[in-house]
Amino acid sequence: MRNFATAVRDHRGEPRDEVMHRTHAIDGDGRSIKLVLVNMSANGLMARCEGAPAAGDRLRIALPILGGVDAIVRWSLGGRIGCELERTIPLSDYYVMLTVMVRNS
Repeated sequence: MRNFATAVRDHRGEPRDEVMHRTHAIDGDGRSIKLVLVNMSANGLMARCEGAPAAGDRLRIALPILGGVDAIVRWSLGGRIGCELERTIPLSDYYVMLTVMVRNS
């Protein structure tokens, strides 16, 4: 009998929108971290940051329209982080937020 791998939904392959948006996050210790969001989807983002959040750290990231959203750092390398949002942003809200980010960049 063969064992087949079960497919797991992985949002990292989703198309991303280029944003270049300056914002900040609050880490688990309540410290503020400056971020520049480089790209984003309704499920995650990549950012340049100061400091060195580690994989597994939880952040609350300030986003236009939405306010603070909770995210988990999935990887950290050379001043860049990749985060998965704890909740998918509804597409109607995502596109309004994206419009604001692009307009303000």
